[in-house]
Amino acid sequence: MNQTRAGAAPRVAVVGAGWSGLAAAVEATQRGAQVTVFEMGQRAGGRATSSLHQKSLWLDNGQHILIGAYRDTLRLMAQVGVNERDGLVRLPLCLAYPSGDGLKLTRGPALPAFLWAVLNWQGMPWPARWSLLRMATGWQLRGFRCAPSLTVAQLCQSAHPRIWQDLIEPLCVAALNTPADQASAQVLLTVLKDALFGPAGSADLLLPKLPLAQLLPEPALRWLQDKGAVLHTGRRVQQLTANLGHNAGWLVDGEPFDRVVLACSAAEAARLTADIHPAWSGGAAAMRYQPIITVWLRGPTNGWPQAMMALRAGDDAPAQFGFDLAQLGGEAGLYALVVSGAASWVDQGAQAAAEAVQRQMAAAFVNDAAWSTERTEVLAVRTEKRATFACTPGLDRPDMLISAGLVAAGDYLAGPYPATLEGAVRSGMAAARSL
Repeated sequence: MNQTRAGAAPRVAVVGAGWSGLAAAVEATQRGAQVTVFEMGQRAGGRATSSLHQKSLWLDNGQHILIGAYRDTLRLMAQVGVNERDGLVRLPLCLAYPSGDGLKLTRGPALPAFLWAVLNWQGMPWPARWSLLRMATGWQLRGFRCAPSLTVAQLCQSAHPRIWQDLIEPLCVAALNTPADQASAQVLLTVLKDALFGPAGSADLLLPKLPLAQLLPEPALRWLQDKGAVLHTGRRVQQLTANLGHNAGWLVDGEPFDRVVLACSAAEAARLTADIHPAWSGGAAAMRYQPIITVWLRGPTNGWPQAMMALRAGDDAPAQFGFDLAQLGGEAGLYALVVSGAASWVDQGAQAAAEAVQRQMAAAFVNDAAWSTERTEVLAVRTEKRATFACTPGLDRPDMLISAGLVAAGDYLAGPYPATLEGAVRSGMAAARSL
């Protein structure tokens, strides 16, 4: 990052302290910039942070999952002082159901582990296993490329019904947070290529055992402060204008900066750029979103065989995945159930979703009376209405560059990935480098 005034480091404003904004701020600081961060909330982290629920119980605003392919996120965490072993539980990918069946990968190179898991998938009919291997071979031969207009449902129309139900549909909604009949096939193929067919460890599940705020936001803020960055929380930027003075650049609420990274939400970025670049602003404002509901239940203290459990979702069964938080450093008997692509349940209300999850768990563990609806308790329900953008085929996502010295960062920007923590981090780093 070049100095813009003789003997002075460039002044860079980062608007937003979510994961993309923090990644941009750390990268810009490391490259010698004088960084100021503006965050409208009282806490950093954006859509991936934590808040105190009861006494000493911290709950994240949704149960996030990382995978081994999130290499830039892991590097950023290490850079700001977070050791992977302290913050995450690394497990081979396991999509096991309460019945015990499911796809279970072993450690080691991803492709052999995937083949072994499919061939040894107990309870899955052989015709279903062969249909999955045929599809996966076809994806690989085509370089994990398909027509941009295809949905996941269209891409996988030849899949055996059991493979669709037990693997493809839950993987799609977990990775893209968009129903399979609406979700982009190309984006899912990109995710599968990087995870299931990437280097050893790429498909590993990395489950947070620290509150999300402690996993990156708080360590990153401490790192930035130690490096001399200026941090403003609880401050919403009201105006962004071109600086027509001697040094040019931009004015953030009247304060001059040489460069600006808009790492706020798409809606906020659209508001701030409406007069600067109306076309870009209009594209950001037009983004559509999918919600996620997370339900925390108190239930049996004997726990599950694994920290993460796949669940069979349906019209009356909202959750696709559950987490035994006792295995992730939390209380015994505390479980988080995740409803992705949750638009229909948002319409019905949080209470209806929570009660449906209770019934779903009672049915899933029908032989365990401790999971009856009378013996489980809803501890909390959180709805993130704009959890991710709707990852649909051919989606026209805004570009990073807005104007000279003004760039955007965020998981909603143009790129090959869905809305993920890794997408946010990569976008923030790329924005800082571009300056």
